[in-house]
Amino acid sequence: MTSSDQEAQSLQDVSPGQDPDPKVSSLPRIATNEIRLGTPMEFNEPSQTLTSAWPLADASVPEEIENSTVTSADAADPNARTGQVVTEHGLTVVPTRANPVARRLLAKMWVSDAPPTQALPVVERLRGTPYANPRVTSDTDQLARPVLEFALDLAETLFRYGAGALEAETSVIAVTAALGLKNVDVDVTNQSIHLNYIPREGEGHSVLRVVRSSTANFAGLALVHQLVSDIISGGVSATQASARLQAIMRKPRPFPRWFVATARGIFAAAFVLFIGGSALGALIAFGSSWLVSQVMKFGGRWSVPEFFTVAASTCVVTAVALIGFAAQVPIDPALVVAGGILLLLPSVRFVSALQDAINGFPVTAVGRIFSAGLVYVAILSGISVALVASVLLGSAQVTVQEIQQVSYPQWFMLILVAVAIAAGAVSEQTAKRLVLPTVGIAVIGYLVMLGCQMLGLGERATPAVVATVIGFAARFTAEKFRAPQLVIASPAVYFMLPGLMVFRSMYGIVLETETMAMALVEMFNAFAIMFSIAGGVVFGDTLCRPLIAGARRERKRIRRR
Repeated sequence: MTSSDQEAQSLQDVSPGQDPDPKVSSLPRIATNEIRLGTPMEFNEPSQTLTSAWPLADASVPEEIENSTVTSADAADPNARTGQVVTEHGLTVVPTRANPVARRLLAKMWVSDAPPTQALPVVERLRGTPYANPRVTSDTDQLARPVLEFALDLAETLFRYGAGALEAETSVIAVTAALGLKNVDVDVTNQSIHLNYIPREGEGHSVLRVVRSSTANFAGLALVHQLVSDIISGGVSATQASARLQAIMRKPRPFPRWFVATARGIFAAAFVLFIGGSALGALIAFGSSWLVSQVMKFGGRWSVPEFFTVAASTCVVTAVALIGFAAQVPIDPALVVAGGILLLLPSVRFVSALQDAINGFPVTAVGRIFSAGLVYVAILSGISVALVASVLLGSAQVTVQEIQQVSYPQWFMLILVAVAIAAGAVSEQTAKRLVLPTVGIAVIGYLVMLGCQMLGLGERATPAVVATVIGFAARFTAEKFRAPQLVIASPAVYFMLPGLMVFRSMYGIVLETETMAMALVEMFNAFAIMFSIAGGVVFGDTLCRPLIAGARRERKRIRRR
């Protein structure tokens, strides 16, 4: 059989309405007058012409088509591969098959590579955190229980030392993945941590831990952060990691209690001077803060609930200031009380609560906000008890709306900010190597605050802007020092806390009932300022995360292994 006969036979095998086989070397020559667009074609004799099965009598053929013929198409021609027939004038007569390129483009437009209902791996939760892209090892189901127990101890330590829910969750996910358990479900709810692991084969494991106590230990929190970073970098086994965690929990705090009590007094004295108090008022604030340290020490020793410990501490600070005022000591009690209660304000809890709410932990955020609110109520209760007692004892009434403030030069104010923030960081038991970076960031924040005041941003917008700058700088610095952002940002915002506003509002609510409406407004302003500070710290942290190079360096180092 000749080549032409084979081609004719292949064409006869094609049913009407179908395309010829594109593998043939050539297509038959078709007379133009035999083409009827939109009608099926059939074959005649082996002359290899096509005629209409039911030609339309009224069908008209364009002149340029009528006087032309359809040439044979080469198999190498793209039009031949797509099944198109082109006349000698370049007109497509039978576009019977879609272009493959166009079909692929439409498929990319309408078909998603990642369906929205697809579940993301739990390790994707680490994206944007310092623990992004840990070195994930193969599953070690036989070591699942020890790894889960270690992860619970790690999360409990983080919570006890003041970390947020996101810090605890990402730490557990990164550590378990690095130690061989890639699909551990982590549920952080207020004070409980629940871990669930189901291997591909064998029995699953579900463990739960409840955190029932907390303590101020920013140095320990930084050490735990370093431990997690070392684990995800590789080279630390589960046994070694557990031993290091136990050593961190047994390690004494960097500063003894008497040093912390002295630091609290220095902070109160420096802050009294910062808000315009006298040197004598600063000295009284130093003494009252030392008494507060003793009250809190015995409260912890006797297991007194935190609410009553804070209320008693605030009452002591207010009573000392009122006694000095009643003895006609040249001080302003409002400034003394503001300096004494500042470290009692739950600023760290407000920052953590707002961070948890933003990062998708609503239950934990509500619990922390409620806990911070109780501390705030305890402060107000202590102030009110001292004020009522002073009135019953016949003490002279304090004028809180007309406070005589002393003006100091700006260079002295910078020194006061540096001293106060250093003392505040020591009172939180921060690491010694982080004291100076915290002071530097606070000084930068104070300079930004001066600029915002010159621009007239207002008493609510200014703290938010300054806190955003502090949160940004704290995240960048914490990445360099391998520490959580909270241990630097939290002490650095102390100079913006509205201690004086809290005392003014509480005094107006308790003793000046005719100005209660103004006092309630001032109380609301104090709450708004505290939340704006917390929101600014979280926002600054969020802004800095994409710019951190540490995670990228870690990913490159992991790829090189």
